[in-house]
Amino acid sequence: MESQLRELRELEPEVKNASLGIPLRGSSRDVYGEDSATEDQLVTPWVRAVASGCELLRDPRYNKGLGFTERERDIHYLRGLLPPAYFSQDLLEARELDNIRGYEDPLQKYVAMMELSERNERLFYKLLIDHVEELLPIVYTPTVGEACQKYGLIFRRPHGLYISLKEKGRVLDALRNWPEKNVQVIVVTDGERILGLGDLGLQGMGIPVGKLSLYTALGGIRPSLCLPITIDVGTNNKKLLDDPYYIGLKQKRVTGEEYDSLIHEFMVAVKQEYGEKVLVQFEDFANHNAFKLLAKYGRSHLVFNDDIQGTAAVALAGLLASLPLTGGTLADHKFLFLGAGEAGTGIAEIIAMEISRQGGISLEEARTKISLVDSKGLIVKSRLESLQHFKRDWAHEHEPCKDLLTSVKALKPTVLIGTSGQGQTFTKEVIEALASFNKKPIIMALSNPTSQSECTAEQAYTWTKGNCVFASGSPFLPITIDGKTYYTGQSNNAYIFPGIGLGCTMSGAIRVHDDMFLKAAEALAALVTKEHLNLGLVFPPFQNIRKISAHIAAAVAETAYEKGVATRLPKPADLLAYAESCQYSPSFRQYR
Repeated sequence: MESQLRELRELEPEVKNASLGIPLRGSSRDVYGEDSATEDQLVTPWVRAVASGCELLRDPRYNKGLGFTERERDIHYLRGLLPPAYFSQDLLEARELDNIRGYEDPLQKYVAMMELSERNERLFYKLLIDHVEELLPIVYTPTVGEACQKYGLIFRRPHGLYISLKEKGRVLDALRNWPEKNVQVIVVTDGERILGLGDLGLQGMGIPVGKLSLYTALGGIRPSLCLPITIDVGTNNKKLLDDPYYIGLKQKRVTGEEYDSLIHEFMVAVKQEYGEKVLVQFEDFANHNAFKLLAKYGRSHLVFNDDIQGTAAVALAGLLASLPLTGGTLADHKFLFLGAGEAGTGIAEIIAMEISRQGGISLEEARTKISLVDSKGLIVKSRLESLQHFKRDWAHEHEPCKDLLTSVKALKPTVLIGTSGQGQTFTKEVIEALASFNKKPIIMALSNPTSQSECTAEQAYTWTKGNCVFASGSPFLPITIDGKTYYTGQSNNAYIFPGIGLGCTMSGAIRVHDDMFLKAAEALAALVTKEHLNLGLVFPPFQNIRKISAHIAAAVAETAYEKGVATRLPKPADLLAYAESCQYSPSFRQYR
């Protein structure tokens, strides 16, 4: 570096004081030719090798703001670059929380949190961990849905990698541009089915960013090991295509061979760059691609689909935890779904797997206890030829039913689960019909964001006169009916996927096995106490999520060792203690 600078100085003409005719020494010289270059000339963006001074303050991984001590300010050339006050991390955290609470609009709070992550990474995670119940709805559902819709407007600094059709043939080069070389967890989306909001194209990046912030905050995976990626193949959202501020490709989505080849290039490049043990989570892909990609790469890569498998595991945990309230076993219940997409069929399949395992019956027999309703009515055998492949296992012998209400009356289910993405579809007539033949039905309105929830907590408890077990995909405030207060358990994927990720990374797993999700669900359900159930909660409080994730990680890792897909040997004697020891701490570090 010094020799390069010397050469540049020798080549640069001396700048002289016009009046004195002598060289200017000690002034701010245009060493790199940046100021003297015209707009069409090329300049080189030089940076220092070691961050100090302003560079250190601008690096979110190491910046502590007013948290730099007097000694650190001296040895890292920060003297004069900061106000003289010193704030502890706790005081900085309190200040940031006051700022966040000062905003009334949830989207403003989201933007403020993202800006904090861009300037002070450890403070961001400490704030999120210490106030997870308050801030989780801000950095993830439901606020992240609005953030994705307005991503072009609120975009400030790039997060993660944006791989578009322009990178076709050069995906590996794009991956190598990412500064962190030891990546262990990737969340990737193509933006076609963002939450219940549909095709948001590149603006779906808010989902991988949000998911990976939870991998760190809730699961304890180091942020440097996490990489959010959006694959941009266009969008069919006309509103976005006409939006001058849309930041993605302005073209219709490509499909078929062109789409498949880009995804395949990406999957090959990921393994080539990061190895066999990098976990790839598929997120918010449309049904026609989600199942195909999971089937195609499940045997060759460490992958899972959170919308299919993560949603399924957390819903199963809620059902298992509900059994002390309803009585009987899982096999004693009759299940009816509204929604037969990736979430609905994924939950249905894991329920069938658990019934099969517990009851010692075949998977096919277990499936007969579960029925699904899609946009055309009840899925029955007479519709088999017209069904998409992932719905066919759920086509049972039954008379056709045109809608949900008719299906409820005909089948008399004990459990009603909504994954439709359609708000207010659990109507008063549907809920009252369900309650008419059940002492304590289980109602799970899992669609999110809140506007897409099949019903609210208040509606479910009111229409059943408080005689139901209710869980939702979005958060709801406590409800008081006839003097009794009911708390809603949120069937949030954030209970499961951080623990799955931690369990895979700590065991060095090379494949994700279905039994990992069964064990994760059982581990989560086991953490629900009698006190929680008395409040109406079928999930443990989020304030304990780091310990919950450690328990799930231990169960997942145990399964990895049992199935022979773990590579980190020897196996730790105490997997729970090992999981807790692997979790990232966001406390400020002292610099030397």
